[in-house]
Amino acid sequence: SLKEHIRIIEEAKKRDHRKLGVEMKLFTFDEEIGGGLPIWLPNGGRLRSKLEQILYKAHRDRGYEPVRGPELLKADVWKKSGHYANYKENMYFTTIDEAEYGIKPMNCVGHIKVYQSDIRSYRDLPLKFFEYGVVHRHEKSGVLHGLFRVREFAQDDSHIFCMPSQIKENILEILKFAGKIMENFGFHYEMEISTKPAKAIGGDEIWETATKALKEALDENGFKYGIDEGGGAFYGPKIDIKITDALKRKWQCGTIQVDFNLPERFDLGYIDANNERQQPVMLHRALLGSFERFIGILIEHTGGELPFFVAPTQVVIVPISDAHLDYAKTVAKELRKIGVDSEIASKNESLNKRIRTAEKQRVPMIAVLGDNEVANSAIALRDRTTREQKDMKLDEFVELLKSKLAEVTF
Repeated sequence: SLKEHIRIIEEAKKRDHRKLGVEMKLFTFDEEIGGGLPIWLPNGGRLRSKLEQILYKAHRDRGYEPVRGPELLKADVWKKSGHYANYKENMYFTTIDEAEYGIKPMNCVGHIKVYQSDIRSYRDLPLKFFEYGVVHRHEKSGVLHGLFRVREFAQDDSHIFCMPSQIKENILEILKFAGKIMENFGFHYEMEISTKPAKAIGGDEIWETATKALKEALDENGFKYGIDEGGGAFYGPKIDIKITDALKRKWQCGTIQVDFNLPERFDLGYIDANNERQQPVMLHRALLGSFERFIGILIEHTGGELPFFVAPTQVVIVPISDAHLDYAKTVAKELRKIGVDSEIASKNESLNKRIRTAEKQRVPMIAVLGDNEVANSAIALRDRTTREQKDMKLDEFVELLKSKLAEVTF
């Protein structure tokens, strides 16, 4: 056990996302800008963009509507929501035109305002809004840690407004969605129900109803779960999805929260089948949690060997000499047509050094091009995942990459 413990500590040092993030040129931090505020470099920007695009399509396929709320809201609305009394120490405030404003730490109030923008009928429900919402939270400098603990981050956030009778079916749909994501990234996960904390809004009866709804959804479908007493959000109980990485560490990522309180505080309503006004239930939901934290976890889980479908650079094309550069551009163009990101390593360096640089950045595939490849419309492939080297025609290579992208379905 001690040997295994020491091995994991050493392995964790090698996999540290802060170290790999620099090697792979994904992100950086700059004290001139401020602590806890990540700067995404082109490689990291491509990685994030791929994650966002995959999830955007997956959300739309499931009937979610994209929305966007402002990042700065008047303090009065934060008082109404309960954030001012229960979450103020985690927020940033400023004064504009003699009125106090707060930068959003969560996206829920903006989505409530989207709901309030129209009259809603029971036929409209459930209404599913999602946003890659940028939020800010006040963190002390001593707890900042790479992408794991930052002051600005983007959540893959969603709020579902539904009738009480629709809670269970929507929770189950969210859990299936979460399971699909974890499966594609190779994570095992477990669930935990977090109950009413000491600092909370709403009466015990509302909390009991919401907690019961979560337990019933899991119980009736045979999901195992633990209980985290007092670990809920201040406005409602929640299911936390905790993933286990390659080093057997547990990380809390996704969350599903049942909320009767905010719909009551903002007097949300819908017209039921009897033409009477009823109050909807609000489900708060994030699957990755935040893009920053999830990317940090994914880097450490894979040791930087990111899955092909999100790798920032999927293929590095290495022309042996300048005479092969035009063909390298042709290969890059063909890859771009199928949505594969490539780079041409044409620096005035030795062939071995250019290959080593690509390997250090953990690019999944390297295509070397020489006289033979140019003459035969072929490539000499080095596949980092399978550790294989082989020659193949360019059209075969394109089909191989297409099949790798098609393996992943969200």
